[in-house]
Amino acid sequence: MKNKSYIWVGLVILIFGIIFIPEIVNRIKDNDVVDEDRHKVGQKKAELVKLGKVPAFTFINQNNDTISDKYYAGKVYVVEFFFTTCPTICPIMNTNMLKLQESFRNENDFGVASFTINPKNDTPEVLKEYAQKYGITHPNWNLLTGDREMIYGLSNTGFNLYAGQNANVEGGFEHSGLFALIDKEGNITCRTDQFGNPKVYYDGVGENGDGGDIELLKEDIKQLLNE
Repeated sequence: MKNKSYIWVGLVILIFGIIFIPEIVNRIKDNDVVDEDRHKVGQKKAELVKLGKVPAFTFINQNNDTISDKYYAGKVYVVEFFFTTCPTICPIMNTNMLKLQESFRNENDFGVASFTINPKNDTPEVLKEYAQKYGITHPNWNLLTGDREMIYGLSNTGFNLYAGQNANVEGGFEHSGLFALIDKEGNITCRTDQFGNPKVYYDGVGENGDGGDIELLKEDIKQLLNE
């Protein structure tokens, strides 16, 4: 009797394998396995929250074109504050920003707004040379300059991303190495952490220039582009 029981158990296992294992394998290949929250493994979307509207702005870009916040209406874009003679974090930030350019090269609804905090030096002509030096080619990546007080107001009050002049630091200016993500409706947007707290901004530098939050930023940009 025991032998017959083993035979029946073996047949059940064999039938199960024939029917279900190919389906399981195919679903794994297609990333269609679900976790306990019923989300596809590898395709679980980050929870994104809106933190408030981007303040209105109007500046001049590297091509001497007037660019305002309305230029970015309907686009997902990333904001940074930098200056062309920065000897420290700016080259790292814009090298990482180039990774976003490469990932979204063919996306007309993607853009970048880079505001200089040294507009006295960073004229449109200087910004154009900088763009050429770094290989900035995406048509929606604007390097922006204009009135110093308006730029500092946008940085420190509008985005709460610190920027200031300081003769005691290398380069003469100091600023945040963070990127802000803006959705198609002009909202500052970010993902939440495991406790549901907003990340607010994305690290554009990382430790030892390791890229910081660039991969997370790519994921969130893709999500916003698809909404």
